[in-house]
Amino acid sequence: MFPTAPAGTSFTITLPDEESTARFAADVAVALEPGDLLTLSGDLGAGKTTFARALIRYLAADEAIEVPSPTFTLLQSYELPRFPLVHADFYRLSGAGELAELGFDDLPAGTVVLMEWPDRAASALPPDRIDITFTLAPQLGPDVRNARVVGYGAFGIRAERIQQVRDFLDQAGYREAPRRRMVGDASTRVFEHLLLPDHTEILMNAPRRPDGPPVRDGKPYSAIAHLAEDIVPYVALAQGLRDRNLSAPTILQADLERGFLIMEDLGDDRVVAGDPPAPIEERYEAAVDLLLSLHRRKLPERLPVAPRKEYFLPPYDLDAFLIEAELLLDWYLVAASVTVTDHLREEFTELWREALQPALDAPATWVLRDFHSPNLLWLPGRDNVARIGVLDFQDAMMGPAAYDLASLLQDARVDVPETLEVALFSRYVRGRLYDQRFDAAGFARVYATLAAQRATKILGIFARLDRRDGKPQYLRHIPRLLRYLDRSLAHPDLAPLKAWYVDNMPSKNL
Repeated sequence: MFPTAPAGTSFTITLPDEESTARFAADVAVALEPGDLLTLSGDLGAGKTTFARALIRYLAADEAIEVPSPTFTLLQSYELPRFPLVHADFYRLSGAGELAELGFDDLPAGTVVLMEWPDRAASALPPDRIDITFTLAPQLGPDVRNARVVGYGAFGIRAERIQQVRDFLDQAGYREAPRRRMVGDASTRVFEHLLLPDHTEILMNAPRRPDGPPVRDGKPYSAIAHLAEDIVPYVALAQGLRDRNLSAPTILQADLERGFLIMEDLGDDRVVAGDPPAPIEERYEAAVDLLLSLHRRKLPERLPVAPRKEYFLPPYDLDAFLIEAELLLDWYLVAASVTVTDHLREEFTELWREALQPALDAPATWVLRDFHSPNLLWLPGRDNVARIGVLDFQDAMMGPAAYDLASLLQDARVDVPETLEVALFSRYVRGRLYDQRFDAAGFARVYATLAAQRATKILGIFARLDRRDGKPQYLRHIPRLLRYLDRSLAHPDLAPLKAWYVDNMPSKNL
């Protein structure tokens, strides 16, 4: 247990009625992550339990759920869709020493704690939390409350973000729109549905990416791998794709500085179906045709974003390819208890330098980078390649055309049968043969190389998500990635690289 940390960011809002309290509870609920602590302070009757009830009902997506006050039971547990939650009321607690008796040390991993009367256990409060203090405002009306939000420690940024989201939605004219958080991805972005009277729109909350520690030549991983730092690339690519009659979401409102977008909701009809999900061939064919429609054009490396503002797509250069591939060494092999010596690393990177050279020599086009089933939607009401809705392209670069095709046909989350991969690869190649400069054999080698590089990278990413971020659910995809890796390394020109993997990869999955 830790002493209370100094307060960080704070702000105060006025809540004139129960409806505004419920909206504020939704604002806070969206910002919560597994394992968070939210403390509620204030006198009896100040509005703590009303707020807690609204927050739990929002998280449960059930306005009728019974939310009793835990004044007498002290703890009330809920199994909610995103995480377990414990609602605690410490009004009758005599001190922090009683927490162990209540079972606080044995809460399931990822449990969110919603704590009323935190002052009764002040010596046990961790340094990172959000506190909301409610006070009556009788001078403004009998039902009016003020709520002061304070982010302690690392949660100062989180508290500030709650206020910024509220301000953005108010300024954009969405003050009264109900919000519902969407299932997230592996990134730090948060997506919400804005539930309007006759349709839905999507709010993207994407704060600027902080730089990590330097890993090479004084640069962080994100800079070497050319990962987007803000939403500017997303806005630029969305417009660039729409200008070419492709179905990226229309941007309706944007705050480029603070990282907020309101955009068109393209629905949730995917290019896969079933459980486990499997490719729908017609839709995968349309996705291949979409890539053909891009790769037949000469695409610019500079895109307009706003008046007098452009975005420059970075090159998918050797340093980016290598640092991605080295995630296998830094995370996957380490997790498998393989000792990564300097010699092993040098041998690995030298083999990849040689293997990647044809890809670096290939004509450059837009590489959307995550062109696979989680980011592709089916829009049957549109025509031709516009039937494929495209999401998640903020990390796009200028690089070899084969990368996105490999991303699609060796989908890390979906089994793409080899027969279907070959058929769709052939469909793409036939579509490029009109160009006499297109080298089908050379493209096949680059495709195999980039498919292997991508599988290598994602093996490292999924191991990192497990070990660093506490997200073991991604490990279930590793057997599929290993099969894809074997499939790609079978290309004769990759024999030296394959030999390294045979000699150094562990025989068992993580």
